[in-house]
Amino acid sequence: MNDDTMEKIVSLCKRRGFVFQASEIYGGVSGFWDYGPLGVELANKIKATWWKAMVTANDNIFGVDGAIIQNPKLWEASGHIAGFTDPLVDCKNCHARHRADHLADTDSTNLEELKDLLKDTACPTCGKKELTEPRTYNMMMKTWVGPIEDDSSVAYLRPETAGSIFTNYKNVQETMRAKLPFGVAQIGKAFRNEISPRDFIFRVRELEQMEMQYFIHPSTQTEVYERWREFAWDFLTTQLGIDEKNLQWHEHDENERAHYAAAAHDIYFKYPQGFKELWGTHNRTDYDLSNHQRVSGKDLQYFDDETHKRFVPYVVESSVGLGRLLLATIINAYHEEEINGEKRVVLKLQFELAPYRFAVSPLLKNKPELVEKARDVYRSLKKKHGNVMWDDNGNIGKRYRRQDEIGTPECIVIDFQTLDDNTVTIRDRDTTEQHRVKIENLV
Repeated sequence: MNDDTMEKIVSLCKRRGFVFQASEIYGGVSGFWDYGPLGVELANKIKATWWKAMVTANDNIFGVDGAIIQNPKLWEASGHIAGFTDPLVDCKNCHARHRADHLADTDSTNLEELKDLLKDTACPTCGKKELTEPRTYNMMMKTWVGPIEDDSSVAYLRPETAGSIFTNYKNVQETMRAKLPFGVAQIGKAFRNEISPRDFIFRVRELEQMEMQYFIHPSTQTEVYERWREFAWDFLTTQLGIDEKNLQWHEHDENERAHYAAAAHDIYFKYPQGFKELWGTHNRTDYDLSNHQRVSGKDLQYFDDETHKRFVPYVVESSVGLGRLLLATIINAYHEEEINGEKRVVLKLQFELAPYRFAVSPLLKNKPELVEKARDVYRSLKKKHGNVMWDDNGNIGKRYRRQDEIGTPECIVIDFQTLDDNTVTIRDRDTTEQHRVKIENLV
């Protein structure tokens, strides 16, 4: 992958309506992005595909949609208020702030280790070797609930979606009459006050997560953990069509994983900046429910009808960020090719993910008979598929290139032969081959 791939991806996303800088007309705001018309379509299709595979296809996984603001005690119990931190360094010369672990190119958050690694490191902004010693920085975004801004009204925008899954564990179990093992899934926004957002939508301050927490008996943790690792890999390669050569496993060592985790594996994707974290599978043990039971005073144990024993379930987590997944999907699909001596950019997205399934065009937009016939075909396909684009701007070659760039699988052209025999030309995005099909067979 070329060094300028990310620049090309960012340009494509802006030019074709996938992703825009938030508040762009005011100069933007770091770490926040807006999805445009095509970005929304792609994101919604990815979410729908994940939800179908994760929730709809399983009898024992249930969905919730928790509030973004929860009781602050939830984040006290989860450890976020005390420990949701990143290592930070400042430049004494230019006052720029940087993630210490990123500058040191390590996954470690040990302050003494980072201090040693960064002792001769220059500030990336100004080039001066005047960095402060690393210190911790809490990434929780604080707000207030109610008319008075004091300590009694402090609240936080959630840093992850899992919190409301754990606090609703009993509610889901009782209302759905769920027996172990069962899972609770959620898609929703989370907020992290990142020190240095970067790499387009890879590291942001407002993100959307797709998470599932699977509640199990501790004795089954090994087999369940491997099952959800396999699910993540299969989903990426089969459902999203991501090439296996762009994926690799990364196992967290003892110093890297959370103190409560018995095991942690991430799938890394080959982004332009290198292999980076995409999808996490973690064995969270009974840490979450035990802490919420302790802080809330509520009994969160599970009663086993067969053994007549009570215990706090273990949890295996499957978690992926939508933004990173969307970016990986676009990068994987992005190709630069030469067709008949002409260069083109094409997004070879899975048919089910393409923002538009078809693009319908009259050969000439100044011929009313062609336009009328093309509109009939367009309306019929729109009624059946929904995501169909009308495109009569420019010549046919330019339309094809435009549709290639946004990943439209098939272009349908209505020409003068259509008026004679009711056939249309279909042009395939990936092969550029064309053939004729009867309209009734098409619709």
